[in-house]
Amino acid sequence: MKTDHLTHIPDPEGVHPAVPYTHVVTGTGRWVAVSGQIALDEQGQLVGPGDPLAQARRVFTNLGRCLAAAGAGFDDVVRLTYYMADIAHLKEVAVARNEVMDPARLPASSAFQVVSLVSPEFLMEIEADAIVPADRKLPGRG
Repeated sequence: MKTDHLTHIPDPEGVHPAVPYTHVVTGTGRWVAVSGQIALDEQGQLVGPGDPLAQARRVFTNLGRCLAAAGAGFDDVVRLTYYMADIAHLKEVAVARNEVMDPARLPASSAFQVVSLVSPEFLMEIEADAIVPADRKLPGRG
């Protein structure tokens, strides 16, 4: 599936189809890397203690704000990496992700269950890579 500067290849020949992610995403433009985001609000307070859906929604809010700062959006994301305290929380992460991303154009993804995140109250950390068209300007930089 091709959209502007990105091409999604969900089912390369000889590879079992991907659900719920895309096996390959390629594109042309400027690369954007967003560090792993956790469920902190603007004041540095945890959002959704013990609630994986609330934390996932806040993580995607933070990812969206970081992407916007680089002139990108969720449509530009080519890869998500999930670090989970409990891999069972991927169900809630998928719900939050699908609220901000088109399920028909999902990025490449990897998910890991980890022993611990930066603090035990955090249930997940998610990082993103995006590609934006080369001629798209950074916000506030002309």
